[in-house]
Amino acid sequence: MTFVLGIDQGTTSSRALVFRTDISIAASAHQEFSQHFPASGWVEHEPEDLWKTTLATCRAAMEKAGAIAKDIAAIGITNQRETTLIWDRKTGQALGRAIVWQDRRTANVCAKLKAEGFEPLVAAKTGLLLDPYFSATKIAWILDSISGARARSERGELAFGTVDTWILWKLTGGKVHATDATNASRTLLYDIHKGRWDDDLLKLFDVPRALMPEVRDSSGPFGTTAPELFGTPIAITGIAGDQQAATVGQACFAPGMIKSTYGTGCFALLNTGTSAVASKNKLLTTIAYQIGGKRTYALEGSIFIAGAAVQWLRDGLGIIKTAKGSDALAPDADPAQDVYLVPAFVGLGAPYWNPDVRGALFGLTRGTGPAELARAALESVCFQTSDLLRAMQADWQESAAAKTVLRVDGGMVASDWTMQRLADLLDAPVDRPQILETTVLGAAYLAGLAAGVYPGFEQFSGSWRLQRRFMPQMDEATRARKLAGWKDAVGRLIQPGT
Repeated sequence: MTFVLGIDQGTTSSRALVFRTDISIAASAHQEFSQHFPASGWVEHEPEDLWKTTLATCRAAMEKAGAIAKDIAAIGITNQRETTLIWDRKTGQALGRAIVWQDRRTANVCAKLKAEGFEPLVAAKTGLLLDPYFSATKIAWILDSISGARARSERGELAFGTVDTWILWKLTGGKVHATDATNASRTLLYDIHKGRWDDDLLKLFDVPRALMPEVRDSSGPFGTTAPELFGTPIAITGIAGDQQAATVGQACFAPGMIKSTYGTGCFALLNTGTSAVASKNKLLTTIAYQIGGKRTYALEGSIFIAGAAVQWLRDGLGIIKTAKGSDALAPDADPAQDVYLVPAFVGLGAPYWNPDVRGALFGLTRGTGPAELARAALESVCFQTSDLLRAMQADWQESAAAKTVLRVDGGMVASDWTMQRLADLLDAPVDRPQILETTVLGAAYLAGLAAGVYPGFEQFSGSWRLQRRFMPQMDEATRARKLAGWKDAVGRLIQPGT
């Protein structure tokens, strides 16, 4: 049999799935790894944890599927984006821990550049805002914090990569230093209109060009695995950042289609076709995918805390034992209590982009208990999604955007309660697919497309299957009250004293 191996290196875990030629799942494997928080607002990963869990899950998934290397037609990689690593080209040893996309340590640098008036230039070239979320200021921080690193980088001794580049480097035994256009577009260093690293941006952020990987299509050759990893080499033919991969996996190929992924964070993407739409509502313009040298763009809204709010209930407060516990508690919450959690644990993302605020609970009473907190955590994800979709509809003037059904994926969408509340608060249908692993499916599809295993967009779109559609059931008065309460809570957090 012929299979495609999909790798999903995420923020809290690595997973690998083996897909058959009909895009069904033959086997999967999953491993979590440690998160490191050395200071307030700092988030780090051990680079070897990312690699070892990736390799282990690939081997485990292949074993479960009864597949050996010669049975795997191609490998596709998807990854947590913006997370930044620098390593020695000769030894492959990373220079310390990876700085994770959630990390806010360079907020002051971004604020300074913004105050100096550089944000319009950056936005025009990259489609992004000046925020510590992205890779550029992380790169400079590493170079300036490790003795000798900047001089070594200028001599070409070091390599920068987002996680896809790190995993590709390790899989190929250090032979390939490359990324794809979707990941490159998240660095603050890539001109998304011209499709190249930009000298003005490299200079602005003080990043040597010698560090940068080659940028390739999302679907196409990226080299082969080192023979010792799986017995014989396997072709690597697809790479995309996790949210773009999910867009592909959800078959959102037509302009106006929207997908929203609920993992550690939440990310909504609206396909805008060949037009790079500049947002007037603090959304991001990004590359959705690049195939055959042709770029397709998207508007993106990024929420930093989604599933992580449920993890906080479990690990921080200890009021649930498993993530599913919140789903069981929320329906028991007192409907008379309007408790709001604004989960700004690492600042607020779109459409607010405030890295300095921190999380807060509003509306607590003596009667507030675990059920009300669980409901507040789940509803916070729905409220934030509502903020994103309203901004998208304002930016994307096509009437179809307001009517498009939201396709959802990620770990949180298994919660029927959360998906129903999402439909209620959006006042729009929410579609949950049969295959929830759409992120890694997208990476596998991009790889299989290049390898000739999977069909073109039209046939792949026809294979998308609905598992359940959630229709709005909440009355307008309740919806309006809840949305107004959320707006008030966010306003009080951003502007204390209001």
